[in-house]
Amino acid sequence: MARAHRMTSLATLRGRGQLLVLYAHVVGVLACAAVLTGSPDLVPITVFILPLFFASHYLGPKHLPWYVVFLLGIMLVCVAQRQRSDLRTAIGVVVVFALAFLVLRSSFRRSRLGVSGPRGESMLVDLRDRILSQGMLPPLPAEWYAETALRSAGGTPFAGDFVVASRPGNGRRLELVVVDVSGKGEDAGTRSLLLSGAFSGLLNALPPREFLPAANDYLIRQDWDEGFATAIHLSLDLCTGDFELRAAGHPPAVQLVAGAGRWVVHPSEGGTVLGVLEDAEFPAVTGTMRRGDALLLYTDGLVENRSRDIALGIDRLQGQGERLLRTSMDDGARRLIDKLGSRNDDRALLLVHRR
Repeated sequence: MARAHRMTSLATLRGRGQLLVLYAHVVGVLACAAVLTGSPDLVPITVFILPLFFASHYLGPKHLPWYVVFLLGIMLVCVAQRQRSDLRTAIGVVVVFALAFLVLRSSFRRSRLGVSGPRGESMLVDLRDRILSQGMLPPLPAEWYAETALRSAGGTPFAGDFVVASRPGNGRRLELVVVDVSGKGEDAGTRSLLLSGAFSGLLNALPPREFLPAANDYLIRQDWDEGFATAIHLSLDLCTGDFELRAAGHPPAVQLVAGAGRWVVHPSEGGTVLGVLEDAEFPAVTGTMRRGDALLLYTDGLVENRSRDIALGIDRLQGQGERLLRTSMDDGARRLIDKLGSRNDDRALLLVHRR
């Protein structure tokens, strides 16, 4: 349904773009007609701004420079044939030329992509939707509840934190990965787009113990200047509640042990960050989730900032979890992430609860 809606929106956008480009050409033709009929004074200079604006949005970089040159030529012919010229006309010409320069500069920039503005934006929107779809949680048995919450630095739709989920095989196991790519916000968005697709494929194709080593090898092969990432991988048996946690330089998971009424931190056992060392090892931490238990996986933006150590942040996470999740786990990830972390850093939180 969502895919069909996106395709409909793109088709509508292209249709509107064609109409606007047609309008721009009509204005240019009318200007030509005014010149040819000997009535250039009827064409105000500002009329050339509209086709210039529409063409900059809906013409590709291959055709846009020629159209701008054509439009400026028509404008100069109109000005040359005017019976009188004043300061207002001169200022209008300067403004149109300045806007044309900006449009051409933007066009040369977009020539690397090869598409017009709205189409390029629609491609980015589609990529953003794809990264979010990688983290969509699969359907779970009635006794299990899981929820993710993501917040990006500055409120942009692109972030360096993402979640990958899978329920491979016969559906007995649930595989979840929380990743924090180096950088934040839009700067890390392109890398997270690439890694989310790659990690999703690896998660579905490999057994749990091989996922982080394969992800580490993949990142090393990219040879990025700022190419490291941290991750934590949860492999959960949905029948018994047994789980394995493997971390790569990531903050430790926090578990609510309902029987004891306390929160327990599962320490990360020495896994290095992804993309730094070849043949790195990622030992597993094991545990069991019983009825009433909950498990929190998160990124460092939720518990760490410049003025607070990560250990204090984890203590605060436990305190907020005790207060906010005491009565209900439903919508718990959203409630926790809105209370914790820095608004200047990407944040991701994954909540898993056994009812």
